[in-house]
Amino acid sequence: MGWWNHWSVLFKNDEGHNVTVNGDQYGAMITNFFSPELNNHHVQELWFQQDGATCHTARATIDLLKDTFGDRLISRFGPVNWPPRSCDLTPLDYFLWGYVKSLVYADKSQTVDHLEDNIRRVIADIRPQMLEKVIENWTSRLDYIRASRGSHMPEIIFKL
Repeated sequence: MGWWNHWSVLFKNDEGHNVTVNGDQYGAMITNFFSPELNNHHVQELWFQQDGATCHTARATIDLLKDTFGDRLISRFGPVNWPPRSCDLTPLDYFLWGYVKSLVYADKSQTVDHLEDNIRRVIADIRPQMLEKVIENWTSRLDYIRASRGSHMPEIIFKL
């Protein structure tokens, strides 16, 4: 499929034009890339979290993910509702986007192609050890949020 390759973080068609991912395309990504990668892991111990993007919440997508993760799916319209605007609970929000932007924009790309290359490079350079720290931080956040019974925590700064 020309619009997705698991080494890419950008979505393009065969002609190289940007595309918006729909539910069918997202389902194909799950089936053709993500699910085969899960064969190397104990799926019964994994949770899957996604935001409320339209392609993520299509009925077929939710059904596909529920077949794999059962009640361990955190998603809008999933068994566990995705916490919108909860940046304390979403690693992509509290870590990934800011980290990637800080490195990508430090290079001051002059062309879209150079910007896209920088995005690919920064994503590819993220190592498993860094992701392990992000998840450790996430579990600490969950413990603190549980202890505070979900109340607002403006004074807390979490470090990676």
